[in-house]
Amino acid sequence: MMKREDLGLYSAYGLFINGQWQAATGGALREVIDPTNEEVIGHIPVAVRADLDLAVDAAHDAFRSWRNTSPWDRASLMHRTASLIRERADENARLMSSETGKPFAQARGELNDAADQFDWYAGETQRIYGQTFQARMPEVRMQVRFEPVGVVAAFSAWNFPALLPARKIAAALGAGCTVVVKPASEAAGSCMALVQAIHDAGFPPGVVNLVTGDSGFISEVLASSPKVAKITLTGSSSVGRKMLHLAAEGIKRVSMELGGHAPVLVFEDADIDLAAEQCARFKYRNCGQVCASPSRFFVHESGYARFTERFAEVARSLKVGPGFAADTDVGPLANRRGLVHAQSLIANALDCGARLAAGGQRPQGLGSKGYYLAPTVLADVPQIARIMQDEPFAPVAPIASFSSFDEAIALANATPYGLASYLFTRSLKTATLASEAIEAGMVGINELAIASAEMPFGGTKDSGMGREGGALGIRDYLEAKYIKTRL
Repeated sequence: MMKREDLGLYSAYGLFINGQWQAATGGALREVIDPTNEEVIGHIPVAVRADLDLAVDAAHDAFRSWRNTSPWDRASLMHRTASLIRERADENARLMSSETGKPFAQARGELNDAADQFDWYAGETQRIYGQTFQARMPEVRMQVRFEPVGVVAAFSAWNFPALLPARKIAAALGAGCTVVVKPASEAAGSCMALVQAIHDAGFPPGVVNLVTGDSGFISEVLASSPKVAKITLTGSSSVGRKMLHLAAEGIKRVSMELGGHAPVLVFEDADIDLAAEQCARFKYRNCGQVCASPSRFFVHESGYARFTERFAEVARSLKVGPGFAADTDVGPLANRRGLVHAQSLIANALDCGARLAAGGQRPQGLGSKGYYLAPTVLADVPQIARIMQDEPFAPVAPIASFSSFDEAIALANATPYGLASYLFTRSLKTATLASEAIEAGMVGINELAIASAEMPFGGTKDSGMGREGGALGIRDYLEAKYIKTRL
């Protein structure tokens, strides 16, 4: 039988079903590792089918009343949730930093961003507008109303363990849906803290439920349940394909924010030093583990040498260390497989003729434990290198040059991904033509911080479908119903 002390860092939590924290049936647990020292910091429950059925049943039963709850009442609860998340930001930032190694300031910022999602969708729930149409005949009335899809199965990733589930949960609740959320095992506690805030805000039992355990098993069970109406996922493109197959069997609504490999185009007229400084600092945020992170850098040949030099200078200046250290700029990667993947990409690029301009190894002074990698810059990287096609999701920046506008666009569009892209130029013409030609769901022009609660976040091609955030975000949780009446 599971004891609370067995959960370690997660002793206040567990599975959250129908308004209560509880153990998994059978008491199975899974270890969670601190990426700064590779020590076990706690255990999370491993849900079995009976647990999942209970969670889905709770969400299904709660949907009957939640869908009819006044938008004003839903909004009030969501604003209250946002306030609680902000009040507990320091406490839960420490939890997040322990799970992910993320620098404390970045973890705290993420929690505030998660709160923004609830505030934004609190407003959107009051703005679910229908439509009326002027009929051809005077005795006929026609309208379209939008109704919640039903129970939502939400799967989130570990790199932003509070923000990613918040985007899904807040949109679903605002639409009038209920949720079963499955956070990533590496950082489930941050989502658990989010669910605790939702509960403490006064949401009815069953409206939000949380399960942890084996992702593949949970995906199959939730996707096959006739009571689940929609699946939303943030994850890799390979996981997205598997989830689409599962969803197809039940003809379920899906929205997916998948992998990215964002190009950065630095044109001839750009401020080279400013672009290099901004790109380097943004690239290594969250140790490069950001789906929309700038991750392929293409610089016009006239400014290439200076850009690479300045980029490498900034990379070498960043302090690598544990997330709790006040002077840490870059923490460890979140898990060993990410570190191994990054090391493999670096070795392959060097074999293909790339030049190591910074990093490439474990920083000195951090001992032998922890998944650390110094901010790495690879110069003169040929297109045949794997890192030009494979998403690095690591603090590794490949840089190459281009000579013409058409070549730059071709390089930007040379992968199957299409999430985010960035460009630097002083020319309105270049900015307009490039932003229209790039195949991506989001484009930043002289700007890298493009994500916010009020704007639609999502991609094209292998980077997924649907949008999270903004006025479009709630639409993925609503069904349009057309009503025609003859008087």
